[in-house]
Amino acid sequence: MAASQAKALGKLLALCVTAGVVLAAILFPYVGGMGVAANRVSDTIAAVPADLVAANLPLGSTILDRNGQPIAYLYDQDREIAKPEEISQYMRDAIVGIEDHRFYEHNGLDTQRSLKAVGGFIAGEAAGGGSTLTQQYVKNYLAYVIATDEAGRKEAMAHSPARKIREAKLALEVERLMGKDDILVRYLNLVPFGGNVFGVKAAARTYFDTTPDKLTLPQAAFLAGLVNKPSTLLKDPVQALERRNLVIDRMLATGFLKEGPVAAANAKNSPLGVVEGRNNRPNDCGNTPGGTTTGFFCGYVLDYLAKAGISKSDLKRGGYVIKTTMDPVATENAKKAAEHQVAKDTKGIANVMAIVEPGADKHPVRALAANRDFGVDAAKGQTAYRLPSTITRFGAGSIYKIFTAAAALEHGVGVLEPIDVPTTHTSTVYKGSGNKPYTVKNADDAADRKLTLQQALAQSPNTGFVILEERAGLDNVVDMSVKLGMRDSMQSVNRGGEKPDPQAKDPSLRISQDKWIKDGKVGSFTLGVTVTSVLELANVGATIVSDGKWCPPSPIEQITDRDGKPVTINEPGCEQAVEPGLARSLAQGLSHDTVSGTAVNAARKTGWDNRQMIAKTGTTQIHQSAGFVGATPQMAGAVLTFSDSDTPRPICDGDRPFLCKTGNIFGGKVPAETWFEAMKPLHKDIRPTPLPPGDPKYMN
Repeated sequence: MAASQAKALGKLLALCVTAGVVLAAILFPYVGGMGVAANRVSDTIAAVPADLVAANLPLGSTILDRNGQPIAYLYDQDREIAKPEEISQYMRDAIVGIEDHRFYEHNGLDTQRSLKAVGGFIAGEAAGGGSTLTQQYVKNYLAYVIATDEAGRKEAMAHSPARKIREAKLALEVERLMGKDDILVRYLNLVPFGGNVFGVKAAARTYFDTTPDKLTLPQAAFLAGLVNKPSTLLKDPVQALERRNLVIDRMLATGFLKEGPVAAANAKNSPLGVVEGRNNRPNDCGNTPGGTTTGFFCGYVLDYLAKAGISKSDLKRGGYVIKTTMDPVATENAKKAAEHQVAKDTKGIANVMAIVEPGADKHPVRALAANRDFGVDAAKGQTAYRLPSTITRFGAGSIYKIFTAAAALEHGVGVLEPIDVPTTHTSTVYKGSGNKPYTVKNADDAADRKLTLQQALAQSPNTGFVILEERAGLDNVVDMSVKLGMRDSMQSVNRGGEKPDPQAKDPSLRISQDKWIKDGKVGSFTLGVTVTSVLELANVGATIVSDGKWCPPSPIEQITDRDGKPVTINEPGCEQAVEPGLARSLAQGLSHDTVSGTAVNAARKTGWDNRQMIAKTGTTQIHQSAGFVGATPQMAGAVLTFSDSDTPRPICDGDRPFLCKTGNIFGGKVPAETWFEAMKPLHKDIRPTPLPPGDPKYMN
């Protein structure tokens, strides 16, 4: 026997077996005599009928801003559930007319269709056409709901007797448990319409920019014809038109087009009418309704929810609605300010900002922005790194003197107490490179002097804070940074800004950053030389003006599930990081930077109204990064300007920042000016509120 004949005979035998099984299923649906193969299949899907009836279809999730406007969609299958009353009769009749015109007559299996498929094979025609709508519902459910990967999908779609047996048994069960109209509606909500478009509601929106209740006869016929051949028809308008007209003819022939031949002819003469470019819903953080402005916030939401127990894959199939704390006005202001100070196409320089609202029971994140757009096209000034919310490999400079000052207050130093500020200082506690004594000097050439802690925070001398760090104890200073908000950047990463790697050759990369600083007695910690987080820096400001109450910088306002029920997530609770008196005193200590300190020029240049605030600038030693933290009682924010090229270089601050050999950027320049430019309009309608007075115990 020739190989081709044997192959044909095998196919015929398979079809005959399948037809026999289908008949057996009709006659004896609940008798266990369907053969070993059938029993094995049913064993693997014992729990599926309940799922089929429950019909919890994969639904994408929507991320909203604080005003309820969408900022992102996430889905594997772009689907919206249409209620029965939301589906036009044309759509119902079109799908039944073309796919299963005896749908309302059979019990889930159609012997005529099955035997016709076998007869067609014998006559030399392609096999197919034997499945009822109910069987197709089962097949698609197994392929697009139960299966979660391509291998499972192929198995569910496999042309085999086993699949027919499975479909037959489940189709009978579905028909026993559900009414015809329910099956039809669920079918229309389930099936794919090309690409990632699933269900009639998404299809109506995508191809005709309408809703399923408003679908016309030709539109409904097009969608009905699209179900089984989307890839072919979407590429060939001629075939698509022929297929649509075939559906209309079948509707007329089977009695599902009651308007008659004239209506059919008119519908067939109409153009396809598919919207140009298709109305696809954007998907994921890199393709948001708000463009590239909201991508950073979207990314932080995903990271935050993953820590709280809701993964990205959960979001893509779970149908959640996540109302976030994102303020579109604050976001737009921060974005404009960041770009105004450092143009998005500036090579090698990122300008990044985070804004957090203080509070006693929550610290909502209001904005995450950068001069870079969120995306993957670097040539267009885009980046896929979550710059405002992840760990940045450059330091924040003297901003970290905040933690030394706070620890010093805990150990008896007063805000108004004079401290020594020598021109240079050689530590007897800390070691420098090569195990040499650690020597530090100030940025200016001023002679030895004394300054109050308040004055020192405004003028930022290095020597005075290394001395304070020795007095308070490095471990206490590091712990204070964690208390006030530098939690991930201290405890979740190593000194390189990555997750600690127990297998790393360098021992310092095996442990968290806080442990490395303590173990290595890194006295330069107070000068902000370690990797940092812009968002956590902003939250430090929020903690200080919240009377020392730390709360996680949360992007979440409310989460509901697919049924609209609230979802509780595992967020850390708020903590009293330092006592209120210390926080208020520290705020008073930080209140002179914009009055007589390193940020005064930036405040004046941008027209800040001199309302009371806390502020601290910072610059790293070789000017590869500079930062600014500021907070009023109503809003806190941080800005970090840093070299984000593959080969980082110092930054010079001319008319516009640029990379150079030596660098001259400072925290009081671009970072502070970005902060004031973004924050000034946000405070326009907020009545100035003075900072609370400090506690005498910590002031004197």
